[in-house]
Amino acid sequence: MGLQLAAAVLALAAFAGAVWAWPRLAGRGVPPVLGRVGVLAACQVLTLVALGLAVNTYYGFYGSWADLLGTDTGTAQIVMAGAGAGLRVLDSRPVAGGRVEQVVMPGPSTGLSEEAYVFLPSAYFKDRQARFPAILALTGYPGDPRNLMTRMDLPGRLAKAVAQRQVKPAILVMMRPSVVLPRDTECVDVPGGPQVQTYFAQDVKRDVTAHYRVAPGRESWGILGGSTGGYCALKLAMSHSDAFSVAVSLSGYFKTIIDGTTGDLFRGDKALEQRNDLMWRLANLPAPPVKVLVTSSRKGESDYAATERFLAAVRPPMQASSLILPSGGHNFNTWNRELPQALPWLAQQLTVPA
Repeated sequence: MGLQLAAAVLALAAFAGAVWAWPRLAGRGVPPVLGRVGVLAACQVLTLVALGLAVNTYYGFYGSWADLLGTDTGTAQIVMAGAGAGLRVLDSRPVAGGRVEQVVMPGPSTGLSEEAYVFLPSAYFKDRQARFPAILALTGYPGDPRNLMTRMDLPGRLAKAVAQRQVKPAILVMMRPSVVLPRDTECVDVPGGPQVQTYFAQDVKRDVTAHYRVAPGRESWGILGGSTGGYCALKLAMSHSDAFSVAVSLSGYFKTIIDGTTGDLFRGDKALEQRNDLMWRLANLPAPPVKVLVTSSRKGESDYAATERFLAAVRPPMQASSLILPSGGHNFNTWNRELPQALPWLAQQLTVPA
């Protein structure tokens, strides 16, 4: 943030300097022309740097200069997941309405491991015997799980809903769906590659229920995500209705995106490709017993027509609801307009058996 502020100040200073120097650079000849070119170039470069830093802060594309330049050669020791190698807490700090813990979740069945932030509501520390429902919240791609706190304020929104008695206390597990960055796996179990769908459906649930007092049943687990995370949320709930009972997709899509960031996710397996197509699942597989909420905008979202087709294809026992804004782009501002309704809706569907 300090670097971003410094770049913004320098850009403004360069603009002011250009205004001051421009009359003094009037005239013909090589020196005045080079002076004007230099002033314009300095203004443009500093403005682009300031804008680039602001965009990076907003979306969390790169964590350091070494990350940006591709010179980060730091590695970590391989740790085998298994008995005694469960969820590891790296940091813990109080926040309004509870506590946030930064953790690492190893995958005993997949060998994958990913960082997460877990929000524990105040009620978690008041009743040491009670079990709580859990919401797995996923970012888009490439995503930074901290955006779920800094840009979307999921812990604050949930704590507020609890304080207003809209919902009962729940635990938030905030992650990004891309556990093998820089590759975008679209939450696919890649043949001969990372088993990302299994990681979220099995390993993450196992880690959380083993470490925290979370009810393990499907009726106590929901999943929410935006963009790629929204697609993953729907797919995980529809493919693993034994693990999740409800999902919210904020501007999510309905079919795996294949591009330069994903590579070949299916390795020629047509059946696997079809199972990852949510419209194909609705048309060809038994409807899962899950509830879903999908959001979009009539103006500004490219997935609006696809969202309408998805809603029309849902059949019992699956239940679908929608939240369609008149207008809104594919961004945090739109999702923050939807969350005051979407997050309580999700939490209200979750129950903890007596």
